[in-house]
Amino acid sequence: MHIFLIGAPNSGKGTQAKFISEKYNIPKISIGDLLRKIIQKKNKKSKDIQKKIRQGELIDDHIISSLIKKRLLKKDCSQGYILDGYPRTLNQAKMIQKKKIKIDLILELIVLEKNIIKRALGRKIHEPSGRIYHKIYNPPLKKNKDDITGEKLVTRKDDTIEIIQKRFSQYQLSQKEIFKYCIEKKIKYIKINGNKKQIPIKKEIEKILNKYYHSKCALQDSNL
Repeated sequence: MHIFLIGAPNSGKGTQAKFISEKYNIPKISIGDLLRKIIQKKNKKSKDIQKKIRQGELIDDHIISSLIKKRLLKKDCSQGYILDGYPRTLNQAKMIQKKKIKIDLILELIVLEKNIIKRALGRKIHEPSGRIYHKIYNPPLKKNKDDITGEKLVTRKDDTIEIIQKRFSQYQLSQKEIFKYCIEKKIKYIKINGNKKQIPIKKEIEKILNKYYHSKCALQDSNL
């Protein structure tokens, strides 16, 4: 399985990517996780990236695509992967083809802006690991404490209405370009209603993947 899961910031990509990873035993590769590793290095490059993230700006396409390509060369990706949050721009979509990154299908979570804002404003994170909580949808076992380490949870500095709306607008524009490009290149692209609760979304994703890969295997067998 070579799956790409996209959606606006706070659309629930991380939760669903984790489900896919565990259900189908493939690694979850998150753009956010890769960028956090760079930020932790505390050098000029990391500071520049952190500044852009806090201002709601996109990171350079070449930096993102190089990180992805390097990660996909690792042994655990040999049997497939779920890419969380990539591609985010038309250029990144084109780089998938240029860098010959394997892709079976793209799943997109469609979520209304008002729900994106509601989810983001209640979010808390454990900075060292990137684990995400929400005071309503996914509260920690102990208030403002990470479930695993017990360390303090924080609100991201970029979780403001202004930054969230800016990111949502950016995503809307780039998504239209990505969708058009994927149709032209005959890349399988499926839109999913992400406004529903987590369990119904998981069931829909599972149904889609089981149907897609069953059909793909059947086609391969018929060509033998």
